[in-house]
Amino acid sequence: MSDDVQQAIDKAVKSNDVVLFMKGTPTFPQCGFSSVVVQVLDYLGVDYAATNVLEDQAIREGIKVYSDWPTIPQLYVKGEFVGGCDIIKEMFESGELKEFMAEKGIEMEAA
Repeated sequence: MSDDVQQAIDKAVKSNDVVLFMKGTPTFPQCGFSSVVVQVLDYLGVDYAATNVLEDQAIREGIKVYSDWPTIPQLYVKGEFVGGCDIIKEMFESGELKEFMAEKGIEMEAA
């Protein structure tokens, strides 16, 4: 991963309280897994930034190195990698995601 890509990812992760690296956009997800995470975040009423990895191959590959996680989507909260679709879905269903967001000081409108 180039320094430029590392810096771009680092900036996105550190300058947003919640950021989702996904395929597509929140209004038009381009994979089912990304869509699930968007639905969870929207249900919780979390304000988040999204990066469409399909627009930049270097970011798409770089984020996997950055997190040492092989798949997309990837959710970061307050600079911390939380997980991909399965982990987010499990945390949501158990109530753990809502607690985690609250502990991190993330505002939620719903739920």
